[in-house]
Amino acid sequence: MKQILICFWLSVMALFAYSQTTVKGTVTDAITHEALPGVTISLINNTQNTAINPTDIKGKFALTLPITTDQLKFSMVGYSSQLVNIGTTKNANEINIGLVRGSIDLQPVIVSANRERQARQDAPIAISKISSVQIQDTKATALYQLLNKVAGVYMVDLGNEQHTMAIRQPINYNALYLYMEDGLPIRPTGIFNHNSLYEINMSGVRDIEVIKGPASSLYGSNSVGGAVNFITQNPPAGSAGNLSVQGDNYHYRRVDAGGGFSAGKFGLYAGGYIAHQKGSWQDYSDFDKYSANLKAKYDFDAHTSLTAAASYNYLNTQTPGTLDSMHFYNRSYGSNQRFTYRKVNAFRASARLEHAWDMQNSTFVTAFFRDNSTAQLPSYYISDVRNSSGVYQSSNGQVNDQKFRSYGLLAQHRANFAFLHSRLIVGAYLDDSPSSYYAQFLNIQKDVANNYYTGFTNTGTYIDDYRIKLLNYAAYTQYELHPAKPLRITLGLRYDHVHYNFTNGLPPSNTKYKQFETNDFNIAAPKLGLTYNFGNNKGLYVNYSVGFQPPETSNLYSSRQLSPLKQANFNNYEFGGWFSALDKKMYIEVSLYDLEGRNEIINQLLPDNTTQNQNAGATRHQGIEYAITYAPVRELTFRFNGTNARHTYLDYSEVRTANGSSYNLIYNGNRMNNAPTWVVNSEMTYKPGYFAGFRIAGEWQHISKYFTDPANTKTYAGYHIFNLRLGYDFKHDTLKGIGLWFNALNLTNQLYATTVTSNQYGDTYNAAPPRIYTVGLSYSFSKN
Repeated sequence: MKQILICFWLSVMALFAYSQTTVKGTVTDAITHEALPGVTISLINNTQNTAINPTDIKGKFALTLPITTDQLKFSMVGYSSQLVNIGTTKNANEINIGLVRGSIDLQPVIVSANRERQARQDAPIAISKISSVQIQDTKATALYQLLNKVAGVYMVDLGNEQHTMAIRQPINYNALYLYMEDGLPIRPTGIFNHNSLYEINMSGVRDIEVIKGPASSLYGSNSVGGAVNFITQNPPAGSAGNLSVQGDNYHYRRVDAGGGFSAGKFGLYAGGYIAHQKGSWQDYSDFDKYSANLKAKYDFDAHTSLTAAASYNYLNTQTPGTLDSMHFYNRSYGSNQRFTYRKVNAFRASARLEHAWDMQNSTFVTAFFRDNSTAQLPSYYISDVRNSSGVYQSSNGQVNDQKFRSYGLLAQHRANFAFLHSRLIVGAYLDDSPSSYYAQFLNIQKDVANNYYTGFTNTGTYIDDYRIKLLNYAAYTQYELHPAKPLRITLGLRYDHVHYNFTNGLPPSNTKYKQFETNDFNIAAPKLGLTYNFGNNKGLYVNYSVGFQPPETSNLYSSRQLSPLKQANFNNYEFGGWFSALDKKMYIEVSLYDLEGRNEIINQLLPDNTTQNQNAGATRHQGIEYAITYAPVRELTFRFNGTNARHTYLDYSEVRTANGSSYNLIYNGNRMNNAPTWVVNSEMTYKPGYFAGFRIAGEWQHISKYFTDPANTKTYAGYHIFNLRLGYDFKHDTLKGIGLWFNALNLTNQLYATTVTSNQYGDTYNAAPPRIYTVGLSYSFSKN
């Protein structure tokens, strides 16, 4: 009998063992190779589909499967689901899955709405995301090639990674945008630079999120037109790396490299690129760029982690300046001088400690440091002195250098409550950024007959020489409540105090300023928004928000600034929504906004072609932004993004002097200059299933006609250009990891300018590149 029982139990155990199998593995992003936590895994057999526990924070899973399981399904918001046949993997110890982002991301997960991961449908703002797929497929040599894909965004290419921006604003150079890296401003309040995105390592960016409209209730000043957050690469699961080289027909050369690993609790990523250009299509436009970033992460346990990051960017570029009408239309891209330049050194470091106290409470604290220097001999400060009759007398310019060093802290706590399924976020921000600035006067020699500046002499005379103790501290709170399943209400408030303590290095006889001066700016920025989710990827949102902009230190204390400046304030009213159609093959987002400014700081063009700033009494910015994505089949995706806008002076005037007399020009009711009414970026991408790894995309960029002066007497016709991109990533085992690409920008060789400005002596054009061909080769590997 005993022998019979033993045989019976052995048979049961054998049957049990045969009826189950153990499978474990890791799920990662197919492009960035980062671990994907929260991926849903479903067991599929002939009769049912059963969801089980998702992947952990390391993207790992371990399953004991019944014999009836035919397939495993891996799915996550924003990614295409992937099926794995168990019959071919039952004997394998591990399954490693790389999920690919979907062609249409109906409701992407975002972090820029409240500095934590959040579904797009829960955020009552206009926010867009450029994914790692778009970044990889575009192979951009400058960030404008990516950001201009976003509805409502026109990032203006000024050459050699220099730029300015237009988001719910005309094309201008003012501090109306907040640029961030992993949620931290890359520059402090009061020291904005319209070019500052050359301080970003493009090679280390994973995703880009763009908030359109004021985000001051969370992020503070300057986030008026919008806020752009660059989310950097995290350490990969296992190990991964990449190397690429590229170049174009105008001697642009670039090498990118990056990679990292995770081992146990520790992970590391490092990446960067080197770019060099000499002898380009435009005279006097050589440049060198060195860019790198480092990120390390240590998970103490499942609830606590420490992330340390550092980045360094160096740019040394010649600056050719703008062209007059004759040279522009003759495609004569010569510079009228050969001595202007810009040199930038930018270092940033941060350490972020995160802790989840329980399922309802979490906290993070980030300490950060910045060290930045921008030295230049700017072409835009070269000016001609004329007498009252307009006859040329002499020319002058300046050399200047601005430095700052920042020490800061950002802390935020989030608490979830059962009451109305609500969430409270509270935070504090401190930024201590002492800075210095000097400018020295240059005598510029000019060949008047040929309109060519031949050289300069540094007189050693200081135009400006000052130090500023800059302090910005803030507290903010955001309360989200969910009174009904489809309805979410968001209330926000932020208080900012900005303090400038100015010390003049010039003697009283040489300056219009006191030896010591302080300026304080205080603002409370509220926000009220709601979203209503109808389900099935349909919803709407409304919000009211406030934006503010204190004067920049470089404007407030510049000897060139003739009039005092006030703080600018903006009220934003917004309504929008999203919906899918055609069996979720089409996704549409729409936003309507009314942004009303008081004391908006306007960039005024002077007769000598230099600029200064002054406050406009009132301005108004109204528009509609729309993004349409349509994928009739899996292989083909069509995208059409655009904005129609109207930017108006409600109360603005300028004082002009001519023939010894002064007169007032009133522009009330005029369109703001450099404000296109229609901006479009459209793209069609084809990735054939029968030719895995191949892609081809055609892109159309259109900028409509706009006025180039506030009097609305002069216009620029705008432009439309076409870009073509092709690429192939080898999938065969022998060549797997190798990629090739070819981009043709401005395919039809259109003559156009990215910006045009007018003054009483004529128009100046910032010429855009002619047709450019770029080819590249890359190699990447990964191992989990």
